[in-house]
Amino acid sequence: MSTLHPTQDPSWRLFQERFGRLQRARRAETLLLVAIAALLLVIAAAYTDFSPAQVAAGLPRIGEYFGKLFSIEPARGAAPVPVLAWDHLFQGVKQPQSIAYWFYRIDVYLVLLWQTVQMAILASVMGFTAAFVLSFPATRTLVRSTLAVMAVRRLLEALRSIPQVVLAFILVWPFGVGPLAGILAIGIHSTGALGKLFSELNENADLRAVEGIRAVGGSWVAQIRYGMVPQVLPGFLSYALLRFEINVRSSTIIGFVGAGGIGQELRRVIGFNIYEEVSAICLLILVIVVVIDLLSERIRHRFIGSLGTKA
Repeated sequence: MSTLHPTQDPSWRLFQERFGRLQRARRAETLLLVAIAALLLVIAAAYTDFSPAQVAAGLPRIGEYFGKLFSIEPARGAAPVPVLAWDHLFQGVKQPQSIAYWFYRIDVYLVLLWQTVQMAILASVMGFTAAFVLSFPATRTLVRSTLAVMAVRRLLEALRSIPQVVLAFILVWPFGVGPLAGILAIGIHSTGALGKLFSELNENADLRAVEGIRAVGGSWVAQIRYGMVPQVLPGFLSYALLRFEINVRSSTIIGFVGAGGIGQELRRVIGFNIYEEVSAICLLILVIVVVIDLLSERIRHRFIGSLGTKA
């Protein structure tokens, strides 16, 4: 019995023809998408006055600010003096090149840093609580009314669409300069962001437990409490901890519009060109953010992992 070579088999040739057509179609589609993306990039650059020449000319000047940040303005004709010098490193607060001079207001900075962390904690708790409540009505698999789901989802989109700095600037007017405006701004934005993530977790959860509770006459709240929450709670807490890390950084930024915390002090010293204090505050912010990131990572791995094992 003779067998045909694969190249002589009609089905093989048909396969090769179809495969070739698919490859050509995929190649044409890729080229079209690249062309559209390039066109949109050119249009965006034209409308936003983007200039590669201006970027190339401005990049070297970034070093000028850091040069001022880490050096003391010299006398006319003299060389720049570094902020810290080994010969004066451990001298008193009156020596400009010592650590004590750099951090002579460390007590004020630590109080403001603690205030910043407190702002992030309160805003995260507020955002988590509101997002937890709103995420279930925003889940298609849990609510039969399409109108209700769409309304809650649009609300969450509105809450997260406004930048936190803009929210803080708006809230400073009714609530005054201070941490309250910052807490509310971060909490509102966190509600929208976490609500979106929580609703997606809900939609990917197993509905068999929910359907079982519904079958025995359980209320909608009971279905959520006993059928859905035990499944999604580890994911909720993981996202909440990640959001807390983001909120700590956000708390330092929104202080620029008068919303309290270390950011407000940073804006003041930048405005007065006190580069030693700018350097000290930036270093403290970096340290606190790194510490919180490491701590929250440990909490996620231990606490969330134990919850997932029990579930």
